[in-house]
Amino acid sequence: MDIKQLIGETTDYDKKLALEEKKPKSWCKSISAFANCFGGKLIFGVSNDNDLVGLVDAEGDAEKISEAIKTHLNPIPEFKLYFEKDGEKIFVIVEVMKGQQTPYYYEGDGQLISFMRIGNESVPATPSQLRELVLRGSGESYDSLKSRYDFDNMSFTKLKSVYKQRTGNAFEDTDYESFGLIDEKGNLTNAGALLADESPVRHSRLFCTRWNGLTKASGIVDALDDKEYTGSLVTLLQAGTDFVRNNSKKAWRKVDDGRIEMPDYPDRAVLEGVVNALIHRNYMEIGSEVHIDMFDDRIEIYSPGGMVSGISLEGKDLLKIPSKRRNPILADIFSRLKYMERRGSGFKKILADYEGQVEFDETKMPVFDADNDDFTLTLYNLNYGHNYIMNVNDIQGDNRIDTQDGAQGGIQDGTQDGTQDGTQGGTQDKLQEQIFDMIKDNPQISTSEMATKLGVGVRTVKRRIKQMTNIVYVGSGYSGHWEIK
Repeated sequence: MDIKQLIGETTDYDKKLALEEKKPKSWCKSISAFANCFGGKLIFGVSNDNDLVGLVDAEGDAEKISEAIKTHLNPIPEFKLYFEKDGEKIFVIVEVMKGQQTPYYYEGDGQLISFMRIGNESVPATPSQLRELVLRGSGESYDSLKSRYDFDNMSFTKLKSVYKQRTGNAFEDTDYESFGLIDEKGNLTNAGALLADESPVRHSRLFCTRWNGLTKASGIVDALDDKEYTGSLVTLLQAGTDFVRNNSKKAWRKVDDGRIEMPDYPDRAVLEGVVNALIHRNYMEIGSEVHIDMFDDRIEIYSPGGMVSGISLEGKDLLKIPSKRRNPILADIFSRLKYMERRGSGFKKILADYEGQVEFDETKMPVFDADNDDFTLTLYNLNYGHNYIMNVNDIQGDNRIDTQDGAQGGIQDGTQDGTQDGTQGGTQDKLQEQIFDMIKDNPQISTSEMATKLGVGVRTVKRRIKQMTNIVYVGSGYSGHWEIK
């Protein structure tokens, strides 16, 4: 038996070598975090190194564990307590269910703390997370709450126009309540305030910047384009996708029956990314807005608020992440507008859209990054680094590759890559050795993680990997891994 057999299908778990009677907080915090998030298992009798040691007095410990949970957790979460055996070794497993009465607090030593599960740790909930837990426990969400604004002072011309355009149906007066823009008493909800033409929610803004280069290091003066948008969420969505489209190029390749377009960024992936950032952001985070930062090689779409209920993306199969909507009314409205689906398949659509592109390879896989308070989606430029002019010269006739909106970017990228690879030959071997060692230690490491550890750009890491014949990426996306030949 090993740790995987003990935890079964549970994706989130914690372990303790033994029961710490005098320090119940050391393990009760995991109970609180599991109940506040998606549930999980706490296993007693396993070391930090996953050695299956077992407990000396499992039955006695089980009674004490049950009593401690009932004493120190408020409210008491739903849990199951059972034993597992491996030969003579006995383990106590506490399976905690996802709670419906959030927040679940640890009480003891004069403290009252609610915990969240972030990665493989149980940490105190932030004020913003605590407010979300309170709303969840009361069966409400931010977007369902009565706003402090007057419905009679709002107009919804943009929403009505887009609804008619995308569905063919007229927006009726009864739809205000059925959509959740007003409550049963006619009060404007937060969802209504966010979708009004001149949204009064000041922190509902979108900042878009096209930076000149690969970083922000040179400051705003080097930005090629910089915009700030306010208004209805529908307006922000359209403005954000238009900004990306206007600051992107599109290559194309001739084929027998026409041509194949090769955009810098797939339109559907960009749309899904911006929709998710606007709809699933934490609007209780004041002083932070959605950002779209475009660089030569990538787009970074930032949204305040990590994954709902604190779930971490590290080591997770993105296609199996449970769907959880922070703002269900907004999500429903944008589903009605046919901008997104109710079943929450945004990750899958973004990955599939990239994998279906002509210029896609593993190094261009979108990166989803979430921590306690933030969510960032990185979309890589599929055409970055390709020397289109060289291709035009080398490939004749119907296989010719051209670019729209100018080919200068391709010239620059190709020259830059060639120069770097030629002048840094002495560093190349060292970088490759370091990359090899990191893959050997962690076959699931991402290129962005490698870049951070090496202190170089992601593009540099990807170039080096392409030159290495002794490693190969097996599988697709986050479910895949590196293998050494």
